[in-house]
Amino acid sequence: MNNAILLLEDGTVFRGLAAGKPGTTTGEICFNTGMTGYQEIFTDPSYTGQILVSTNVHIGNYGIKNDEIESDGVKIAGFVCHNFNVPYSRAKADRSIQEYFEAEGLVAISDVDTRAIVQHIRERGAQNCIISSEVDDLDELRRLLAATPSMQGLELSSHVTTAQPYDIGAPDAKYRIAVMDYGVKKNILRCFEERNCHLRVFPAKTPFAEVKAWSPDAYFLSNGPGDPASMPYALENIKLMLAEGKPIFGICLGQQLLALSAGLPTYKLHHGHRGINHPVKNLISGQSEITSQNHGFGVVEQAVYDSPSIVEATHINLNDQTVEGIRLKNYPAFSVQYHPEAGPGPHDARYLFDQFIAMI
Repeated sequence: MNNAILLLEDGTVFRGLAAGKPGTTTGEICFNTGMTGYQEIFTDPSYTGQILVSTNVHIGNYGIKNDEIESDGVKIAGFVCHNFNVPYSRAKADRSIQEYFEAEGLVAISDVDTRAIVQHIRERGAQNCIISSEVDDLDELRRLLAATPSMQGLELSSHVTTAQPYDIGAPDAKYRIAVMDYGVKKNILRCFEERNCHLRVFPAKTPFAEVKAWSPDAYFLSNGPGDPASMPYALENIKLMLAEGKPIFGICLGQQLLALSAGLPTYKLHHGHRGINHPVKNLISGQSEITSQNHGFGVVEQAVYDSPSIVEATHINLNDQTVEGIRLKNYPAFSVQYHPEAGPGPHDARYLFDQFIAMI
């Protein structure tokens, strides 16, 4: 088995074994603490441009099933793990993780100290990195890494959105929801379809007039990758949606865009929230939820609390008190920073879809 190198932007080096497709890849390093759902994580469009570290020791142990996906293919830029388990135990799996990564062209590194890597990210913060199983010259790797753009200020939704509008659900369903696809996950669409909704999924840069012409009952702002502040085209659309007065629901990037549209700033988190066990308190009901999360940006907390006539915080993260949900005061619009569809993961927050349907 070939050797591989992981080099971080601050010069830290980790050496391990090559996994997946031989090659070189760059991106922003981040970590996910989920113990299951690695395939759904690999295919989440919100991970575009990021190299993922799994804190769970064993990855690949239950194989790959072709229908357990959140998009049309792997979206992470690279993968880092401790044990890369090629033999798998699940009888219903279609193939091994090695076969999957080779088919998807994904470069990975295994047999590294992922605990040390995660501690380093938590202390030093998000930064770019490079994985290579073909270049072992550190100076050359530094040169390649220096050419990698920073995630801050990077617009990525237009790279993962659908090329053409498409429909999901029965045409005669009770509710018509226009979905703005900034990198939407398939399970979000399933959750709406299960609630008697007919969806039309629009490309991220679709002009509002075209979306409105479909005569939706409401608008959904999806999750997605990149810096929300780099998406003026989305803010322009959302402001027009708000002016129309129909219900709006946003998830993850959708929350950040809704906040920006209301005049609230966003910021880059130190190292982000990614996992399936983040505790969130619903400030309206007083109940707490275990949530699935994947985001590197958030809404500036103080800006929310300083704008009581515009917005109220509906959810907070119990780990670090970041704002996890907002409701606009003057419009039928709300959002959350986490993933209520959670597939797989906790289902504590599925009520948010029902809340949106009730609003319609």
